[in-house]
Amino acid sequence: SVAVWRPQRMSGRRGAERESGWISYETGTCGSSSAASRFCLSATLRSRPAGSNLNRCGFRGSSYLGIPFNPSKNPGTAHPYDSGHIAMTYTGLSCLVILGDDLSRVNKEACLAGLRALQLEDGSFCAVPEGSENDMRFVYCASCICYMLNNWSGMDMKKAINYIRRSMSYDNGLAQGAGLESHGGSTFCGIASLCLMGKLEEVFSEKELNRIKRWCIMRQQNGYHGRPNKPVDTCYSFWVGATLKLLKIFQYTNFEKNRNYILSTQDRLVGGFAKWPDSHPDALHAYFGICGLSLMEESGICKVHPALNVSTRTSERLRDLHQSWKTKDSKQCSENVHIST
Repeated sequence: SVAVWRPQRMSGRRGAERESGWISYETGTCGSSSAASRFCLSATLRSRPAGSNLNRCGFRGSSYLGIPFNPSKNPGTAHPYDSGHIAMTYTGLSCLVILGDDLSRVNKEACLAGLRALQLEDGSFCAVPEGSENDMRFVYCASCICYMLNNWSGMDMKKAINYIRRSMSYDNGLAQGAGLESHGGSTFCGIASLCLMGKLEEVFSEKELNRIKRWCIMRQQNGYHGRPNKPVDTCYSFWVGATLKLLKIFQYTNFEKNRNYILSTQDRLVGGFAKWPDSHPDALHAYFGICGLSLMEESGICKVHPALNVSTRTSERLRDLHQSWKTKDSKQCSENVHIST
């Protein structure tokens, strides 16, 4: 049969509620022991008793180092190059929160220690301790990790902010780093990071923000492209669209043209969205196509949190989780004071 766009088929279900378009299922309980949660947790690099590997801790991407998934066993001997990856730590934590996990089984301090070890003197972040590219993508990952763990000790925020500010290009978009070409993806990463920090309006003046807004809004043709004189691409419906949402001017864009472009890339035989019409669909563009529709509040799709890139339902659960941590810490502090007196 031919697959066509039917929003009503993407609505949630009661019980194990489906997060439309997010390829995830709500468990309804914190600390879920679901197989998916166990798989995510199995990707974490555990700290050694002496803490000698704290600077390497975080989430791995997979079992590529020969560490098979077996939730009933503890990790075996560590490999010399065994370490977390900053993007995988971000996605691992995101997946756990989406699945309803309370993150109680995550060694938060180890994740933060591993994150601190990845920040460079210029404020940017590498992906792994051995060294890698360092740019705005990983500044964003670091910001999301700190936000989700509700602890900004994982970075030198001042240095990260200075890195973002120096990355503003002559045409008022943000680049991957100072002196580089502005880009829709790096502009999102920089603006979203500042929003998660709560520093956007402190870092850029009103005049500068207006210039950034203009650069972003000029990226719409029918859909959006990431750079001037480039073809439109489905994924930028999120990268640029979410940036415009964070800058509070998304409502001034042409929803109809954007929606029509996204739907024009749908493969009506196998489903999914591609980057361009009449191209092969892939998971990345299918996801960001749905995110783009979510920003326009398409019927049947959960709303997306534009900075964190998860559903608003998940972001609200995360907020409640942070509040429960705060309450627990306050209670523990009161008990300690009572004991000392």
